[in-house]
Amino acid sequence: MTSPYRLLFTDLRSDELIDVLPVHGVALDDFIGKTGRLTGTVPIPNSAIAERARRAILPGRTGVWVERGRDIWWGGIVWTLSLASDARGRLGAQIQAGGWESYLYRRLLYDTQTADDMDQFDIVRQLVDYAADMPGGDIGITYDTTLSGVIRDRTYLRYDLPSVGELIDDLAAIDQGFEWRIASYRDADGRRIKRMQFGSPIIRTGSADIVLDHPGPVLSYTWPTDATRKANAWQTRGASINRNQTAESYPLTSPLLVSTADLDTGWPRLDGFSDYSTVSRQATLDAHAQADHRAALNPVTIPEITVLLGGDITPALIGATVRVRIRDLWHPTALDARFRVVGMSINPPERGRPETARLYLEVP
Repeated sequence: MTSPYRLLFTDLRSDELIDVLPVHGVALDDFIGKTGRLTGTVPIPNSAIAERARRAILPGRTGVWVERGRDIWWGGIVWTLSLASDARGRLGAQIQAGGWESYLYRRLLYDTQTADDMDQFDIVRQLVDYAADMPGGDIGITYDTTLSGVIRDRTYLRYDLPSVGELIDDLAAIDQGFEWRIASYRDADGRRIKRMQFGSPIIRTGSADIVLDHPGPVLSYTWPTDATRKANAWQTRGASINRNQTAESYPLTSPLLVSTADLDTGWPRLDGFSDYSTVSRQATLDAHAQADHRAALNPVTIPEITVLLGGDITPALIGATVRVRIRDLWHPTALDARFRVVGMSINPPERGRPETARLYLEVP
């Protein structure tokens, strides 16, 4: 079966095209709040293709763009290559790649960075610029100049050796935080773009709802309900507040947060906590505690629906709203609600099975 995808291998720093190779068994996913992943196998039928693949695929140095038709569906960095031969001697170069975000988790802060009365989006841009300004550190990540309207003070110490990606995640996870991702697409001039997207408090794309019915375009679904992460009492711990190494050390702690409203409705007390070992400011720690407590009080449910790929179902749907209608034994009066798409996983076609996409939904 001919794959509808092509892999464009590029030099990670310059984005100069090295080669375009076919791929079999491609599977990819993309998320808000989680680094996407690509797996696939480049077939090696002859020595000429072997030479091209050896030159094009250098883990850690090669960028990869997934092209479907003329559209860019995914982009990231090849991190692993595994050459495999089957019993018949057929060779394949199995690759695994992480989205562009994965690069920021490989970049550490070697110099103390401070931000005083700065919009939180500008703090992120300052961190990305720091990574890009280092020799060899610019891989072409772009961003716009939008602001969130939320002002922060931050000091990031070089002694902690945090990764840029982790610092962005910590900043995003605080009270009045934001969402971020790096989108891959072609602009109007045909150039390949790696663009940071911000959403305060969430990323939203598109304007018109896509209606998905079951039975109908929705082939199957999974609707979890999970109370294992629920907590209505919460405390957060920070860095040690004892600078005397000869004395016993204690961490900075937030106030104990308890939802009396939850207890009054009949819920048993469920305790939870979080740790931020590099946070030494009480106000920052308290903001983390508020955000974590709110998230734990009503844990996010992520339903999954599987639909046929194509038409309106493309990676551009991430961040958009869909209207899901389900009627079955569990929903005799029919579920009819709108959900935001927060992730997508694409499953390649196999014999007897069409190409499908699994959409991960955020319950409003």
